[in-house]
Amino acid sequence: MDCTITGDKSKADLADLDPSKTYTIAVKTNKGSFTIELDQKVSPCTTASIAGLTKKGFFDGLTFHRIVPGFVIQGGDPAGNGSGGPGYQTLDKPPPDTRYVTGVVAMAKTQNDPAGTSGSQFFVVTGDDVGLPPDYAVLGKVVDGLDVVEKIDRLGDVSDPAGTPTKRVEIESMKLQTG
Repeated sequence: MDCTITGDKSKADLADLDPSKTYTIAVKTNKGSFTIELDQKVSPCTTASIAGLTKKGFFDGLTFHRIVPGFVIQGGDPAGNGSGGPGYQTLDKPPPDTRYVTGVVAMAKTQNDPAGTSGSQFFVVTGDDVGLPPDYAVLGKVVDGLDVVEKIDRLGDVSDPAGTPTKRVEIESMKLQTG
């Protein structure tokens, strides 16, 4: 796999994922667990990067720092405020027909980053169709524990556009699994 990597390339530790296998990431939080099935076909570099970070324990102890009810829950930032990342980025431009619907997991990026840019911050869509343009690399979808995602979604304050959580939601661990 030939991935475009920007930033500190020495920090990039992309997992070697077998395209014939299905991979999931079990996300254990202090509010319950959910499972993400990775979409290697749409985002091979993003999934390899997240799998590599997961294997290193990068996400363990981080929080969901942004919760906007009916829109997204966002985590994976080592700074805890939306400004951090792993020190590098990959690029997987999403298809033009990409829709961000309930349970889709995609990668957060700044407005200035090219479409499909991925670091470590990811979001889980909690609305039916949140109307985002196809700018965010798709990591996969929640295949188990959507009730936990919805529980976390309710810990946001609808009157707070910044999405500051009303309670701390910690990622206790993320584990890569092969199906």
